[in-house]
Amino acid sequence: MGSSDLREHALLLNLARVSDAVPGGRPPDPRGAPAAERAAARWAATPPPERFGDDYFQDPLGYFSALRQTRPVAPVLLPGAGGRAWMITGYEEARAALADPRLVKDPRKLRPDWEPHPVFGALTMHLLNLDPPDHTRLRRLVSKAFTPRRVTVLRPRVEQLTATLLDAAAARARARDDGVVDLLDEFAFRLPVTVICELLGVPARDQDDFRDWSAVIVADGGDDPQEWRAAATAMFGYFSRLLAAKRAEPGDDLLSALISARDSGDALTEMELTAMLFLLLVAGFETTVNLIASGTLALLSFPGELARLRADPALLPGAVEELLRFANPLNHATERFTLADLPVGDVVIPAGEWVLAVTSSANRDPARFHDPDRLDVGRDASGHLAFGHGIHYCLGAPLARLEGEVAIGSLVARFPGMSLAVPASQLRWRPSSLIHGLESLPVRLSV
Repeated sequence: MGSSDLREHALLLNLARVSDAVPGGRPPDPRGAPAAERAAARWAATPPPERFGDDYFQDPLGYFSALRQTRPVAPVLLPGAGGRAWMITGYEEARAALADPRLVKDPRKLRPDWEPHPVFGALTMHLLNLDPPDHTRLRRLVSKAFTPRRVTVLRPRVEQLTATLLDAAAARARARDDGVVDLLDEFAFRLPVTVICELLGVPARDQDDFRDWSAVIVADGGDDPQEWRAAATAMFGYFSRLLAAKRAEPGDDLLSALISARDSGDALTEMELTAMLFLLLVAGFETTVNLIASGTLALLSFPGELARLRADPALLPGAVEELLRFANPLNHATERFTLADLPVGDVVIPAGEWVLAVTSSANRDPARFHDPDRLDVGRDASGHLAFGHGIHYCLGAPLARLEGEVAIGSLVARFPGMSLAVPASQLRWRPSSLIHGLESLPVRLSV
C-alpha cells in the first residue's frame, strides 16, 4: 500500500503516515475490511466531499462555519496528507457523537489483523485511542495518581513560575528598542511545559526537545514521513530511558506514581506507560499553550472585554471558560470510527469511516451560544466542548483551568498597556488539523 492510499483514507492519521516505510509496522488498510468495502461503495453514492484548501489551517473556523450552515454532517478532504474524514460541526450532533459508544476509538476494531509498530504503536495506543474495558482500566489506574489534590497543591508553584517568567519577559522587552517579545515563546509555552514536566518528574533541560518533537508529531506534514519518524523515534527512546531511570530511583512525581500504580494486582504495562507518558506530556502542554496564547490574542482583539476583565478580576474563572469556548485550543476531537452505519442528524455515516467531532465549530454554534463569534467574559460558557464530553473528557482539565486562570489573570493585571506588535492578519497558525495554535505572538508589553 502506497502513501497515496494512506492519504486517501487516513485511519490512525500519524501511524498511517509513517508505518509504510518502517519494518515491523503494518498500517491498517481500511478498504481491506468488509465494512470499509461497503463504505467505499456507498461513498460513491454520497454527495461529493467538501475539499479544504491549503488556507484551511489559517482559517479553520471559516470552513467549519460554512459546513455548519449547509452540511453539518459531511465528508471532507483535508489538505496535504490529511486524508478523508466525516466532520460533525453542529453543537448537539457533536456533543452526542463524543458520548456515542457506537463511534469507537480503537482502530484495531476496524481491522483486527493490524499489528501496531513497537515504537509508533507504543506512542499512540493511549487512553484517547482505546474503548472500554481497556479505557476504563487505564483511566482508573491513572486517576489514582492524577488526583485533584495534586492539582490543588500546584497553585503556589504555578503562581511562582508565572511571576518568574513574566519578570523575564519584561526584562527582555526593556532590553529591546521596540519593547516587543514573542509571548508564546517567552511565556505561553514555558509555563505549561514546566508545570507538566515537574509534575511528571521530567528534567527541565529536556523541555525544548519535547516542544520540537510535539510540533512535528501533531502537524499535518507533507508526503515525506521522515521527520515524523525521527521525532517519534527520539521521543520513544527518551521515554524508555526515563522510565528505566524512574524505576531505579523513584521520586515524588506522577511518573513514579504511575509506575507503582496498582488496581487488584493490575498495573500498567511498559507499552501502556510509554503511551500514557506521551499523552500526558503532549496533551499536558499543547492545549494550555494555545489557551494562554490564543486567549490573550482574543482579549487583545476585544479591548472592551479586556478592560472589563481588568476592572473586575472576579470574572476571571468564567472568562477562562469563555476563552476556552472562543479560542478553541483544538479544532476537533481526536478521531473516531464507525463499525456500522451510523445515523447522525439527517445523515447516515457509512460503516468503516473516520469521524471527527469538530468541537471548535460546536462552540461557535449560534443554536447553543448567543452571538457566538463575540467574546463575552461575562458569558455563561458552561457546556462548551473544549475539553470534550463523555468518557474521554480531558483528564487534565482542572490543571489547564488552573494554569489558564493564573497566566491570563497575571498578564491582564501586570501589563495594562499590552498590545499586539503586528496586525492580527499577519499572525500565522500552525499547520495542524487537530491543534489550533499560533506559531508566534509578538506583543508590546509596555513595561
